[in-house]
Amino acid sequence: MNISFSVNDDILLSLKETTEEFTQDLRFLSALMWYRKNRLSLGKAAELAGYSKLDFIERMKLENEPIFDYSAAEIAEIFTDADKLP
Repeated sequence: MNISFSVNDDILLSLKETTEEFTQDLRFLSALMWYRKNRLSLGKAAELAGYSKLDFIERMKLENEPIFDYSAAEIAEIFTDADKLP
């Protein structure tokens, strides 16, 4: 599927980005948003962004984005489940 929309040239000038850089950033940021909302897995978000899974993780690190963002309750549940293991 191909999705397109118009962007004024002054937006790219303000961002000091080429069309390719803007497109790549937009794909990454969209994928990151869907990943953060738990709507896409890490692998599917990487695919949407046009990255391999490892490259997507590396880009997240460069952007200071947490790869896994668990709530306190989720972490407690993980440790409770781990304590039950033999």
